[in-house]
Amino acid sequence: MTLPAAALAGLLAAAGIALSAPAGTLAAPAGALAPPDAFAAIADPAQRSAAYFGELSKVLTHPRCTNCHPATDRPRQGDSARLHQPPVTRGTDGFGTASLRCGTCHHGENYAPAGVPGHPEWHLAPAEMAWEGKSPAEICIQIKDPSRNGGRSLADLIAHIGDDTLVGWAWHPGGTRTPAPGSQQEAKALVKAWVESGAACPK
Repeated sequence: MTLPAAALAGLLAAAGIALSAPAGTLAAPAGALAPPDAFAAIADPAQRSAAYFGELSKVLTHPRCTNCHPATDRPRQGDSARLHQPPVTRGTDGFGTASLRCGTCHHGENYAPAGVPGHPEWHLAPAEMAWEGKSPAEICIQIKDPSRNGGRSLADLIAHIGDDTLVGWAWHPGGTRTPAPGSQQEAKALVKAWVESGAACPK
């Protein structure tokens, strides 16, 4: 039996799932990511590809990502994206200045007693990869440009987002920080579907 659209929407809403644009696609609850299959009802391949990126942008525009992809040379921190304290700056290599390197405070893993996040490669994204304050459409155009994405091909982006352990920290931030939506593997599935469907950008 096929339920009318209104009845289906009501059942999904009761389960914490909502219908969202484009019409007929399923939107994941807050803090989650919809899988690529949720966009199967979008007949136009370019629109479906753009919808994959739109869902992925929940991660890319989250503070766990934008804090380390800042619009300036100064990182941000916390869920409120406040300016980093102490007032550190990027430095020439993204690992801080000669007098205050990122690794001075950020060690190989999260340090719970002080609430300091950690990873062996803790650093800022290069300045050309800054996307704090940008729209999903702007980030999409930027992330496809090798001159502004660290020299990566589209295939490289799948591995970077889906397998890089520093990127993966966003889902295991520790302390009171809110993790990025979904999981790293769910994000990888979305970026893979986006790349394989032509890597179209949302409007």
